Amino acid sequence: MSFNSTKLNTYPVLPGVYLMKNDKGDVLYIGKANNIRQRVKQYFTSSGDTREMIPFLLQKVVSIDTIVVNSEKEALLLENTLIKQHKPKYNALLKDDKTYVALKVTNKSRWPTVQLVRYHGKPKPDGLFFGPYTSAHAARQTLDIIQKLFPLRQCSDQEFARRTRPCLLYDMKRCIAPCVGRCTKEEYEVQVDRTIKFLRGQDTEVLKDLSEEMERCAEALDFEKAGTLLKVIRQIERTLEGQRVDKPLGGDMDALAIFRQSEEVVLSKLIFRNGKLVGAHQFNFVNIVEEDTELLESFILQHYQLEEELPQEILIPAELSDHEALEEILSSGRSRKVYVMTPQRGDKKALVEMAYVNAEATFKKDKDIQSIRERTLMEMQEKFHLSKYPKRIECFDNSSHAGTEMVSAMVVFTEGAKDAGRYRRYKLKTVEGPDDYASMKEVLTRRYTKARDENDLPDLVVIDGGKGHLNLALQVFKDLNVVTVDVIGVAKEEGRHDKGMTAERVFLPNVKDPVFLRSTSPILFLLQQIRDEAHRFAIVFHRKLRSKKVVGSELDNVPGIGPVKRKKLLVRFGSVKGLKEASAEEIRGLKGISDRDVEAIKKHFGK
Repeated sequence: MSFNSTKLNTYPVLPGVYLMKNDKGDVLYIGKANNIRQRVKQYFTSSGDTREMIPFLLQKVVSIDTIVVNSEKEALLLENTLIKQHKPKYNALLKDDKTYVALKVTNKSRWPTVQLVRYHGKPKPDGLFFGPYTSAHAARQTLDIIQKLFPLRQCSDQEFARRTRPCLLYDMKRCIAPCVGRCTKEEYEVQVDRTIKFLRGQDTEVLKDLSEEMERCAEALDFEKAGTLLKVIRQIERTLEGQRVDKPLGGDMDALAIFRQSEEVVLSKLIFRNGKLVGAHQFNFVNIVEEDTELLESFILQHYQLEEELPQEILIPAELSDHEALEEILSSGRSRKVYVMTPQRGDKKALVEMAYVNAEATFKKDKDIQSIRERTLMEMQEKFHLSKYPKRIECFDNSSHAGTEMVSAMVVFTEGAKDAGRYRRYKLKTVEGPDDYASMKEVLTRRYTKARDENDLPDLVVIDGGKGHLNLALQVFKDLNVVTVDVIGVAKEEGRHDKGMTAERVFLPNVKDPVFLRSTSPILFLLQQIRDEAHRFAIVFHRKLRSKKVVGSELDNVPGIGPVKRKKLLVRFGSVKGLKEASAEEIRGLKGISDRDVEAIKKHFGK
């Protein structure tokens, strides 16, 4: 069944939205037009629409529904609403689920502070956010500058409530100690306001405020405070010198640009505040049918409509026919108008070109890495005669110390990259002593009984071991009646080396001799990476269990120290080492610890 194009002449010649659907009624693509009939006809003429993804879309289209509206603005809003509602495969849907780094001013708090935070998608409306920053390092540098310039509290709410005297930061003039009333609420709010202005790039206003306050202090003969303010002013000026090297213009603006190959797209957003580049954001889309202008319109509506603070100008590389309607939507309910501009020359055009360079670099970097991983996995499928492409690989490793605390760990690689959210750790329940085979059998049985029942099986399981370990794993899968998972064993070849490196053997089911991989093989590199990650994860888990056991056993042997007192001591002193180094007076000062307990602790650790 296919779409009957003879019906096109019956479509309205009015503005509105059209929805392309498949034979199941699923919406594949949503578009808008000032003349619906004319726009839809373009899809079905040989010269009308030459985009590469159009044939793939049209062969699935069975029907096209239309909704007529009164204006371009209504069409824009309706298209945006319907895209979010139906999530069409061939439209750009903003799935902003990456992790970003930003600075947050907790202005909902009575005594705000500045925090470095990570968030997924849109941040919670519990403060003012600045960023996202290009890296955590860049954000930390900015936070360090802020904490040196503006003496806001840096302690947690719990620590703030417990304070009875100022901390060391007060003596260093890095905090004005609101915790113990060394400043008024109004004085603290002045520092918060200056911090926010500085983060927004309003440097001139901050310097003006500081200079005026310094003059007032000097007139009042408070020369110590005036000197402190002068130091802050000089620090800010030095900080800004480095930031103003490439400052071609002022104002708040975002520059957008698109790099695409076929149906895959990277959209880059560069964030400029008061003329300084303060952040960058990259968005990836696939299966995109929309033209660049359509994609820009859709992105701007989805991304900016719910943002609390918008730039005054959004710079884009292509002119939008509906830019006035778009500006009206974005500016509605805001204190200033938001302009969507396509600069033709000068500094602003250079910013858009800079965004394009970033989009291209991101695309090539991501696609190069992705293509290398994909090629490696395909070679692995051919080399090891796997039944299917090993999209998801799981690998196990056992760890023990002197035959005790046997544990196992599973790591997962999806599309050739670490998938840490799927990692699992196992405490052995049925195995006593260093029995590697029994341990492997238990953990494989536990893992794949659950995976089978939940239909969550991987494509390939890598066993760290030789023929014996592989056969054991195959037997477990046979007992569980799991036949859709490939299994291989990987082991080092003792005494055999390839150009100075220990050779690796890969054991395959029902194949007598192992497969040897050359030292430069990308398959070998990936397998070693997977196995080393499993080994690392198992050792970390084992060390964690051992450290808990050591701490518990040391304090368990102290007479009169039970679980409650043990917890109090470790919370107060951080570790057994910290407790050993503490004085009797420090220990005695802890609520619930008696003189007898102090004597018992000192006697035990004094042996």
